Amino acid sequence: MTAPNERLVVIRHAPHSSNSLREGLDTALVAAAFGQQVSLLFMGQGIFALLKDQTVGAPGQKATLPTIDMLEMYDIDQLFIPVESLKSLNINADMLVERVTLLPSEELPSLFNRYSHILNF
Repeated sequence: MTAPNERLVVIRHAPHSSNSLREGLDTALVAAAFGQQVSLLFMGQGIFALLKDQTVGAPGQKATLPTIDMLEMYDIDQLFIPVESLKSLNINADMLVERVTLLPSEELPSLFNRYSHILNF
């Protein structure tokens, strides 16, 4: 079991499909700035936020890669991805930023059970 101040932020949306990804990352950064330990789980299209070769979205949308690169400065170093999500999107692990931990799907329930606070975006 984790400490009471640990959070798991689950990102399920692609970088430019909605504001959900940006809101999830902002929530993680704010929690970390207030001393809470934060881990991130990227699922489904949320994995696109971790691609090394990202482009900027529509006019007025910021690229998410600079925010991903900044996570380590806030001591957010646990970035999880289910292996099956990579396979379903035809993404190879070498296409992703470093520091990503790949998890088999059967380990997801135990990951969720480790956190008392889970936030979905």
